Amino acid sequence: MKKVLVANRGAIARRLIRALNELGLESLVLYSDADSGAPYLDEASSAIHLEGNLPAETYLNTAAILDLATKYKVDAVHPGYGFLSESADFSRQVLDRGIIFIGPTPELIERMGEKVNGRKEMEERGFPVFPGSQALKPDLDLNQLISAIGFPLVVKPSGGGGGIGMQIVQSQEELAVAIDRASSIAKSAFGDSTLYLEKWIEKPRHIEFQVIGDGQGGCVHVFDRECSVQRRHQKLIEESPTPGIDESSLLVHAQQAADVCGKLRYGSLGTIETLFLSEDRFGFLEMNTRIQVEHGVTEEVTGLDLVKQQLNLFMGKKLPRQEEITRSGFAMEARLYAEDPETMYPSTGVLHTFSPPNMHGVRVETGYQEGQEVTPFYDPLLAKVIARGDTREQAIGRLSVALRAFDVAGIKTNEALLQKVLVNEEFLAGNIDTGLLNRL
Repeated sequence: MKKVLVANRGAIARRLIRALNELGLESLVLYSDADSGAPYLDEASSAIHLEGNLPAETYLNTAAILDLATKYKVDAVHPGYGFLSESADFSRQVLDRGIIFIGPTPELIERMGEKVNGRKEMEERGFPVFPGSQALKPDLDLNQLISAIGFPLVVKPSGGGGGIGMQIVQSQEELAVAIDRASSIAKSAFGDSTLYLEKWIEKPRHIEFQVIGDGQGGCVHVFDRECSVQRRHQKLIEESPTPGIDESSLLVHAQQAADVCGKLRYGSLGTIETLFLSEDRFGFLEMNTRIQVEHGVTEEVTGLDLVKQQLNLFMGKKLPRQEEITRSGFAMEARLYAEDPETMYPSTGVLHTFSPPNMHGVRVETGYQEGQEVTPFYDPLLAKVIARGDTREQAIGRLSVALRAFDVAGIKTNEALLQKVLVNEEFLAGNIDTGLLNRL
């Protein structure tokens, strides 16, 4: 593998380009009209223009991307996260052209991306799941299902993510309307109206386990990440290690995640996401068959470059041994969004000032630079600010200072909200759950 196409944009495109360059591989990156001023275009070996701005015209344009991959004779395609990263169809078409897809097999993307099947795969391999149903069909006895699950429950689209279409149901009377609403949203958003039921967990912690598999049955874990600070089911702050939960218990669960992925013969980076109520009461939420936005948190506490590890797998190198992967210190990431703090809608405009902090113990990942326009076409994530410390308190302090020092003008950001979390007493005590923001 010598030439790799980066089929993505923003911070992850820049992160991939730098890893490819450091490994001595040729990096080709795509860019839309809106991204023509992105700083990473000059960092890549080549930048390839995708005409248009809308995702369907550009980073979701499978046909155009495949044709460019063929035209430029790349050896591999890295999809990053979002866009086509979890498209089994895209993965399959890349492979059909004799090009390496840097990710798991299309079959595994398909099996784990479909939520009902993902639950089944994990449960059959001994990983805990909360009570739930199979895909809803007309011949299923809903009353029997409800009796087994109990209220409150949640109606979920099987083919989606990010909480889109999810409907919380408190009683029998609400169920029919919730199913109709969820089905309609799922059909519109994902092209798949399939639904399932699952027990609704009040105020859980959202904890995930990073895994790396070699596709031959070997799999290691790279510990845990706490991701409970969320708004609208989207993560805002992530950290490692998880505070307030016994580390030995988390290590057991991390090994469970690695064991299951080994049994699946999973090959690539992946993340098992779970909901925690207590150290001995947790269950599978979903699997992300790609690199995570928050991968840098794990890198900072382990010293392991996850992107290079992933690339090395596809160059025939072996997995690290589990005992070689260690963790020290604390790391925390805040997602700085271009967002109006009052309306919570994306904020667009020209970055008249964009000066990330340059501080000891702080890492910033961004795909933007001063003078560039933030457009309405893509995710409003401006930057990921990651702080490391010998203690959790030090990491929090550094993160807060770094966010204040991040000079942005021309658009609005969510910096004030992030700061509000960082001084919250519950957060400081490590008493975190997915409802924290609602209590601020």
